[in-house]
Amino acid sequence: MTHGRRADTYSPHAGGDRNRRDAATRYALLPLRLFLGVTFVYAGLDKLTDSAFLQDSGAGSIGDMMRAVRDSAAIPAMVDMALESPVAFGYAIALGELAAGIGTLLGLLTRLAALGGALISLSLWLTVSWAADPYYYGNDLPYLFCWVPLVLAGSSPWSLDALIRNRRRSGG
Repeated sequence: MTHGRRADTYSPHAGGDRNRRDAATRYALLPLRLFLGVTFVYAGLDKLTDSAFLQDSGAGSIGDMMRAVRDSAAIPAMVDMALESPVAFGYAIALGELAAGIGTLLGLLTRLAALGGALISLSLWLTVSWAADPYYYGNDLPYLFCWVPLVLAGSSPWSLDALIRNRRRSGG
């Protein structure tokens, strides 16, 4: 006994609090998944629909952007590879962002989609935003670390991954 009370008794609300905490834990990554999914779908579509971006040279082109960051990139060889075919690289980035965004948004192959998003963010950080000073002015590094929880934990119950998993368990 502690202060005249039994130590093994619980308030009637203790179980309810635990249920809310468990639910919050299960759904904690959903806002992050939605944010990253929408953002990467938007980024991919924005690149695909911007006629200036998907050009070898000119204002706003992927080619000129890569040439501008080449000497300040952490790994200039990555930029050199992109400059071998800047338009193809632009399409690859845009389609990669679109695939990562759609997969993450729908919760389909979430870990794989998140890994793709993380790799895109890492490559952009090592090339385009590497020279940002101080480093936190570059937005690719925070995106990289936002992807990590989804790579590790996968999707929440509101996802196609969960739906597929539940159907397999029930035998249907």
